[in-house]
Amino acid sequence: MIVRGAPAIGVSAAYGMVLGAAEYKGDDVEGFIKHLEKVSELLKGTRPTAVNLFWAIERMLKVAYNNRQASVEDIKDLLLKEADRMAQEDVETNRRIGYFGQQLLQDGAVVLTHCNAGALATVGYGTALGVIRAAREVGKNISVYADETRPYLQGARLTAWELMEEGIPVTLITDSMAGYFMKKGIISAVIVGADRIAANGDVANKIGTYTLAVLAKENRVPFYVAAPLSTLDLSIESGDDIPIEERDEREVTHIGGVRIAPYGVKVANPAFDVTPNQYVTAIITDAGVVYPPYKQNLQKLVNKVD
Repeated sequence: MIVRGAPAIGVSAAYGMVLGAAEYKGDDVEGFIKHLEKVSELLKGTRPTAVNLFWAIERMLKVAYNNRQASVEDIKDLLLKEADRMAQEDVETNRRIGYFGQQLLQDGAVVLTHCNAGALATVGYGTALGVIRAAREVGKNISVYADETRPYLQGARLTAWELMEEGIPVTLITDSMAGYFMKKGIISAVIVGADRIAANGDVANKIGTYTLAVLAKENRVPFYVAAPLSTLDLSIESGDDIPIEERDEREVTHIGGVRIAPYGVKVANPAFDVTPNQYVTAIITDAGVVYPPYKQNLQKLVNKVD
């Protein structure tokens, strides 16, 4: 969790490949590529849910495969340049997400967000928070309600801090308060990030996202997902095929290192949940906003970009 947030995980994995490449001593290209493949398998085992991890690693491996005729040192240089390129692309991608997403928000909108999908979860700017930033940059008076996001408290510790640093009005609430504020008509829209989006538009994101989506639909509040195209995984049909990371039980039994639960209690701690596509109003990508039916429209968008 030193690195978290799908885009940040992806770019960090790219630099992980660079660091792994640097460990290789020798000039045998095929031996070097086998070494890179071992590094890639180690990195792939770190975070199973975020598809950006796998996307970035495959992109780095492709650089090595496509330059087998070059020397080991030259391939190492090319890998570093590719990782740098991916880092720059991430900032630009986030800004495009913000550009498309802010058009969905009216002046005076109050946005509810979950977890942290800002500059701290990306190389810079953010996905869900990038939409809010972009709206503020064009002069819209946008304020935010941020879920604390138990058990790791990314909303309380990261999102609230990030928005305050930007001078964006933010109100911190516990996760269980979201429905109350939606029912009172305070929330204009919910915007979250994503760790993986299936071909049918099912969305894996931080645990608690599904609950928000159900509450949003019940209260007629639009529920938006902001994510780059690299978070799409059209190789899987639905969210049922997305692996869900299970994390340390101490994240649930302790807060700030202090035990809050009885010794010996059984704990479940899935880090993510899957929101079925029928609860998603639209998916905001760096190539435009996608509406249902997602299976057809996500594929059309990818085909257009390719």
